Amino acid sequence: MALPNYDFTAAERLMRYVQIDTQSDPASESQPSTEKQKDLSRVLVAELKALGIADAALDEHGYVYATIPESEDVDAPVICLCAHVDTSPDSSGTNVKPILHKNYQGQELTLPDDPTVVITTQNHPYLKERIGDDLITASGKTLLGADDKAGVAVIMDAAAYLMAHPEHKRCRIRILFTPDEEIGRGVAAVDMEKLAADFGYTLDGGERGYLEGETFSADAVTVTIHGVSAHPGYAKDKLVSAIKAAAHFVDALPRDRWSPETTEGYEGFVHATGISGSIETATVSFIIRDFDTAQLAVHEARLQQILSESLQAFPGCTADFKVQEQYRNMKTILDEQPQVMNYAEAAYRKAGLEPVRMNVRGGTDGSRLSFMGLPCPNIFTGEMGIHSRQEYVSVQDMQKAVEVCVHLAQLVAEGAKENRVD
Repeated sequence: MALPNYDFTAAERLMRYVQIDTQSDPASESQPSTEKQKDLSRVLVAELKALGIADAALDEHGYVYATIPESEDVDAPVICLCAHVDTSPDSSGTNVKPILHKNYQGQELTLPDDPTVVITTQNHPYLKERIGDDLITASGKTLLGADDKAGVAVIMDAAAYLMAHPEHKRCRIRILFTPDEEIGRGVAAVDMEKLAADFGYTLDGGERGYLEGETFSADAVTVTIHGVSAHPGYAKDKLVSAIKAAAHFVDALPRDRWSPETTEGYEGFVHATGISGSIETATVSFIIRDFDTAQLAVHEARLQQILSESLQAFPGCTADFKVQEQYRNMKTILDEQPQVMNYAEAAYRKAGLEPVRMNVRGGTDGSRLSFMGLPCPNIFTGEMGIHSRQEYVSVQDMQKAVEVCVHLAQLVAEGAKENRVD
């Protein structure tokens, strides 16, 4: 069911929001990692207040909290709608110039500021399903930032509708906009007592109709190799190069399996993400991913065995192997509270969509929030080609996501019988 006589604002909002540079910085230790993320957050607070949401506020950690009050006589769970304001460090987010391509008909989209950037149905098969839609891209020099400003725009549009239509029954909704999701620190300083929600939904997904309730479990591994330094002129039988040992170790990793570029579906992987060092000390960074949390330890043991075997070629070298937990598969939590996914599926159907449960070969803010006491699957927004200059989003996908959010608020308020857990 569409929203009657409503002029959606998601596209207009997105095209404004992406022009504000909010790139996060993995090298920064501050919270948020870049102050410029707050530039968008301040805009959002002002717009929320203009909608009549008086408690909208930005805290010192870069989080925006706001409340859409429940309808009169509604006694229902409180839900959270969450999206992140930062964009990926993988591609520039400075001076984004959004372009609206109306009534897309399957043609190649050559972006004007860099004609080598061409978006095609061959590279992006989902475009074949979006014939007739209006698409938004960047101009070729930057990413677009639909990841996740499309989610931000969807939540803002849904808030605008609900505040303007008090006759539409709704539960209480807590809005949460986060910084630093792209660098894995999106909910590191969220105040869960202040958030005060029973369950939530991130708006950070891709294809229309996809509902994501399963993510990777994730660890990070840092391997530090210690060599033996000596003056190169007098180094015979003394110098042991940590650089060479690190290179040997990385070269020993399998090339045809066990990596992101050779796995798909439910397969896990080990991914070397960085290498640096000197003769005396070299560091190799890894991310470890698997849907089965227990398999992380298996991957790490195998990696440690490869390291041990590699060091045998460099007598005198030693190594440290440090594992850091990052996030865990949200499915573990969502399986314990099936009503959270059930409400979402009912909202999809009310919006005229058949929900497709998907896994995410990655993580979301919802992965961590689920283990912080807020079960939190992921709803689509249409963001595609993310982290690249070929990023695009369908306006109609965003509008459908707005409908889902509005119907979700009503279904939770009504306590839809099919979504209750006896």
